[in-house]
Amino acid sequence: MQSSGPNGTGKYPHGKTGLNRVFHTLIHSRDGFLATVRGEAAFRQLLVLHGLLMATTCLLDLRPAERALMLAVSFISLLVELLNSAIEAVVDRISLELHPLSKNAKDMGSAAQTTALLMVAAAWAVILLA
Repeated sequence: MQSSGPNGTGKYPHGKTGLNRVFHTLIHSRDGFLATVRGEAAFRQLLVLHGLLMATTCLLDLRPAERALMLAVSFISLLVELLNSAIEAVVDRISLELHPLSKNAKDMGSAAQTTALLMVAAAWAVILLA
C-alpha cells in the first residue's frame, strides 16, 4: 500500500511527471476557478469589475508599461480573492464554530483584498491623473 505522506525525499508521491503533470495541474486550476466562480459572489463581482477595468484599459491611449501595470493590478486583485476564498474554505472546513483565530484568518484575507483594491485605485489614479 502506498503511503499518503512524503517519501524519504520529503516530497509527496503523485505519480505524474512531465506533460501529464502539467495537464493535471491545469485541470485542477480550472476546477478551482470554476468552484470559486460558482460559490463566491464576491469573486463574481470582482470579475465584472476587473473585466470592465481591463476593457477600459485597452481602450485608453496609454503607454505599454502603463497598460501593463493597470492590467497587472487587476489580475493581482483577482489572485488575492482566489486565495481569500481558499482561506475561508479551509477555515470553514475545519469548523463552523466561532473562534478568534478563525475570525482573524478570515479578516486577514479580507484585509489583503482591500489592500489589493487600494493598489488598483492607486495605479489608476497615478496613471490617469499624472
